[in-house]
Amino acid sequence: QVQLVESGGGLVQAGGSLTLSCAASGRTIFSTYTMGWFRQAPGKEREFVAAISWSGGSTYYADSVKGRFTISRDNAKNTIYLRLNSLEQEDTAVYYCARTRFPQAQPSLSGTSRQYDYWGQGTQVTVSS
Repeated sequence: QVQLVESGGGLVQAGGSLTLSCAASGRTIFSTYTMGWFRQAPGKEREFVAAISWSGGSTYYADSVKGRFTISRDNAKNTIYLRLNSLEQEDTAVYYCARTRFPQAQPSLSGTSRQYDYWGQGTQVTVSS
């Protein structure tokens, strides 16, 4: 089993910033898997946010967050991060991290939830006006 635990969510004013973390543990060779962030707003489907390759050398973003959010990883700590800048009310959602189903998946081909098999419990991000 693989455990993913997100942290870092909270309440922030529009225009503000947050950094989310996702720590992995369990039966996984973390450094061989692409990882992703998704989010789900109330009443909406879960949507892709960003993905990062196993080495951290390649990233892929949803158009809605490109230029504002940055995904990164530290394989020594089995952790990925999502830096959220210039937050908008539309960014309010529960944010989830996930591991791709297969190792060394290409981030640009990892934009749907069915490509991921392990998920964290989520962390709430609320952006106020």
